[in-house]
Amino acid sequence: MDYVSALVPPVVMAVFFIALVVTIVKSQGGANKAKEDAAVDAVLANAEAARQPQK
Repeated sequence: MDYVSALVPPVVMAVFFIALVVTIVKSQGGANKAKEDAAVDAVLANAEAARQPQK
C-alpha cells in the first residue's frame, strides 16, 4: 500500500494541471478575446501617448 500513497499526490497534481490547461484553452477566443484585445489596445495606446512629447 505504500506505492498507492506514493502515487496519489503526483496523480492529483497532474489532474489539476490538466484541468487548468483545459480551462485556459477554453477561455481563449470568442467574446472574451475581443474584450481582452480591447483592454490591451487601450493600455498600449495610453503608454504610447505618455511616451510622446507634448507639443
